Amino acid sequence: MPIPSRRSGFLHPVASEITPRAVYEERRQLLRLWAAGAAGATLAAWAGRDALAQVPRPGKLTALPGAPSAVAGALSLEKLTSYQDASTYNNFYEFGTDKADPARNAHTLRTHPWTVEVEGLVKKPGKYGIEDLLKLSAQEERIYRLRCVEGWSMVIPWVGYSLSELIRRVEPLGSAKYVEFVTLADRARMPNLGSRVLDWPYVEGLRLDEALHPLTLLAFGMYGEVLPHQNGAPVRLVVPWKYGFKSAKSIVKIRFTEQQPATAWVKAAQQEYGFYSNVNPQVDHPRWSQATERRIGEDGLFAKKRKTLMFNGYEAQVGQLYAGMDLKTFY
Repeated sequence: MPIPSRRSGFLHPVASEITPRAVYEERRQLLRLWAAGAAGATLAAWAGRDALAQVPRPGKLTALPGAPSAVAGALSLEKLTSYQDASTYNNFYEFGTDKADPARNAHTLRTHPWTVEVEGLVKKPGKYGIEDLLKLSAQEERIYRLRCVEGWSMVIPWVGYSLSELIRRVEPLGSAKYVEFVTLADRARMPNLGSRVLDWPYVEGLRLDEALHPLTLLAFGMYGEVLPHQNGAPVRLVVPWKYGFKSAKSIVKIRFTEQQPATAWVKAAQQEYGFYSNVNPQVDHPRWSQATERRIGEDGLFAKKRKTLMFNGYEAQVGQLYAGMDLKTFY
């Protein structure tokens, strides 16, 4: 993606607006050195590292400006996951089911030109180029815990803005109850679309009030740069209190509906992956416990798992969305 120019209505980001990646990773590097000196390199290793070592580190990508978010609960004080880990340990099944596959294979993704179509129960349907979406709101940096259902989590600084900015612009009708997200399904460039792992294209969905919550993010970048292909370029969803698979990548269509969308994982295994998929340590997955998690990049040989937090730590911000619901039934 080219750097926006003043002629096109965008401004080049200035250096003071972007937190250098080196700042994010400095503390992690010190911890690695300490671990190596104190107990040997073995203690600094984490599960799956050998497989990821074969994946080349992404180069510096186009910078995106992002002021710190003012949304309550958006900025985490936790130590950030390194860019290397966040960009090489991914779920993006269109490029393969191994965690390292997306970083190896997603270079084939073409992200420009890119259009997101808004349709369904809205007064103002339309098509938005990626440049149009970038213009809708001042971008903010938000540091979220992103947790997946296999017991691992990361802390990632995303760059984007509240999805509600786009939703209010298109004016949903009173009959709209849900928002459906349809992602790219390009068989020429996504090598795993020939598999039967899921029903393609990948579809996710939120209740309208969930989509309007200010923590729900339409993200275009992370760590001050545009999104790497394997992390959902050029635009993705980030819903920090839900499991990672709810945050649809490489979105091409946003549809407003009256009926609950038939999402990819509900169709594939409804008994294991419910529509809501809120992080809830009290509800076990049928094949493993959800009570604890491992933070990617911190799991040394003797590291204890962390206790999983209700709503991934955002209970104060989003708990009211589910008042009166049985979260064991609506998992």
